[in-house]
Amino acid sequence: MRLVLASQSPRRSELLRLAGFEFSVRSRPVEERRAEGETPRDYAMRLAREKAEAAWGSDREAGSDEIVLGADTIVVLGDRVLEKPADASDARAMLESLSGRSHIVITGICLRHPRGAVVDAESTTVHFAPLDSAEIEAYVASGEPMDKAGAYGIQGLASKFVDYIEGCYFNVMGLPLARVYRHWKILESGA
Repeated sequence: MRLVLASQSPRRSELLRLAGFEFSVRSRPVEERRAEGETPRDYAMRLAREKAEAAWGSDREAGSDEIVLGADTIVVLGDRVLEKPADASDARAMLESLSGRSHIVITGICLRHPRGAVVDAESTTVHFAPLDSAEIEAYVASGEPMDKAGAYGIQGLASKFVDYIEGCYFNVMGLPLARVYRHWKILESGA
């Protein structure tokens, strides 16, 4: 079975390569809007499925033996879902709200295959150190927060803001590798 990543995320590609996956990329845009009353976990899983389905239905050879992997990562602080910041002001506000607090990172995954789809999610709790305004300003000025859920990347400059995590580190980067691999193994075996 060939693996197709339904994401343009360089971090997801990097993680799959590090884990030894061979894959191609085929991504199609999907509207990312949370439905009223939708839980954060359900939201992340729905978006992952929609991304996988969009890539599944386009440019695919009929009868091809492939698995399309869709993923979506969100940051949840209390009852708020923090997605990618709209601008520097939004990034600054997100980082101020995360400062000195714990939040949850949820990544929904979908492995679309010829017999259907496996949809799942991983959650990781991240504990942020208190940040002063100069740290926030410098980080926002770096540009790094702009394409990341919650306005930070654990693998980059913001790594120094993270006191500790509870759960999967790779999930916070955008792809829970062990969970993806468990599902992949089952699908590869034809079970």
